[in-house]
Amino acid sequence: MPHSQTSAPRGRVRLARGASPWLLPTVATAALSLARARSSRAAAVIAVPTTALAAGMLWFFRDPEREITQGRVISPADGVVQSIMPWKDGRTRVAIFMSPLNVHVNRAPLAGTVTSVEHVPGGFVPAFNKESENNERVVWHFDTELGDIEMVQIAGAVARRIVPYVPQGTKVEQGDRIGLIRFGSRVDIYLPEGVEVAVEVGQTTTAGVTRIDRD
Repeated sequence: MPHSQTSAPRGRVRLARGASPWLLPTVATAALSLARARSSRAAAVIAVPTTALAAGMLWFFRDPEREITQGRVISPADGVVQSIMPWKDGRTRVAIFMSPLNVHVNRAPLAGTVTSVEHVPGGFVPAFNKESENNERVVWHFDTELGDIEMVQIAGAVARRIVPYVPQGTKVEQGDRIGLIRFGSRVDIYLPEGVEVAVEVGQTTTAGVTRIDRD
């Protein structure tokens, strides 16, 4: 099945949707300070950190095109597998920690229909901390060939903003972009009972590329 959001050449990088509120003021400040640097000592002093910050923002909000891996369940996030935990209802939770160096655009782990997108208010402790279970989050449910699949985007200490790209009722292809978490954060995916996990704790994952389940 074709992937409507991944038709651009592999390796091409664009900026993530939802980056403008953070990116535009930073880049504008850097550009203005650079323009005035020759005539103003104060502007020259400001130009160095603002330019570095703007470059960091551009790197953080990158959104590269991916050749989507074929498989039942693929990783929704770039990052490192933080934990793999059996759940009381028979499901298995795979938690993926995303550092500020990772791409923060999340992708659909399976093809299906988005049956719910729920924002849950909460705290903002570091996403690698156990107490992050009570952080602000967006809970997704997908109706897929494996049944209901739950995915949770969790805000970190700096993130404080999750930007869903698609609303309830949207049909998505596997690997489609579905949302953005700004800065350090975590994404959890719950695999149905009977689905064997193919990744290990400490393993690096790439959204749309790394397969999460095993045949």
